[in-house]
Amino acid sequence: MPTEGKSIRVKIFGTEYPLRGESDELTKKVANYVDEMINTIHNKIPEQPPLTVAVLSALNITEDLFKERERNGKMISFAHSEISKMNDYLDKILE
Repeated sequence: MPTEGKSIRVKIFGTEYPLRGESDELTKKVANYVDEMINTIHNKIPEQPPLTVAVLSALNITEDLFKERERNGKMISFAHSEISKMNDYLDKILE
């Protein structure tokens, strides 16, 4: 996260952290998402040490990111394809 703005305190997996970001709201949302993921993983495998839970959570969050990037890439490709079709159609009409 960028270090702009004032510092806010968030709690992740029972520990408070001072964080800075572009907006307090976004920083809180991100921290909440991380906290939820860590707690979800911890509840599934409570016997694992915190570092293992953190690494598994990071992997899950990264998988979510990659899936979202892939989905966005497909949407952008579809939009480009549709725009190209519309341009071709308009070119034919204007000829």
